[in-house]
Amino acid sequence: MRDRRTARRRWLALGVNVLLGIPAVVPVWLLWYLASNWPLAALGLTDREPTENDGVLPWFIVAGPVVLAFGLLWWSANRPLRRGTNLPPARYWALGALAMLLPTLVLVVVSDV
Repeated sequence: MRDRRTARRRWLALGVNVLLGIPAVVPVWLLWYLASNWPLAALGLTDREPTENDGVLPWFIVAGPVVLAFGLLWWSANRPLRRGTNLPPARYWALGALAMLLPTLVLVVVSDV
């Protein structure tokens, strides 16, 4: 009976993280835009957006609160779920992050088709 309850909690945690991944598309995109226009462009790995000439500070002002708010939401939703799964904490948080990124990865794959 206990194994069945643990399995349900694991599936619940997976479902919650995938559902949280839908609004996570916005902060993930903001972080990618920030990274691709400044540090990765400085290293020559990406091309900078030609119209992006305001600098990095406005992006920190816009993206910072969005990423922070989503991070707090994701953490507060996963904290009680982690206790019921009997997974080691590092494994739970890694799997939760991968499940949360799943909708973004699906959008990336679909956009290339």
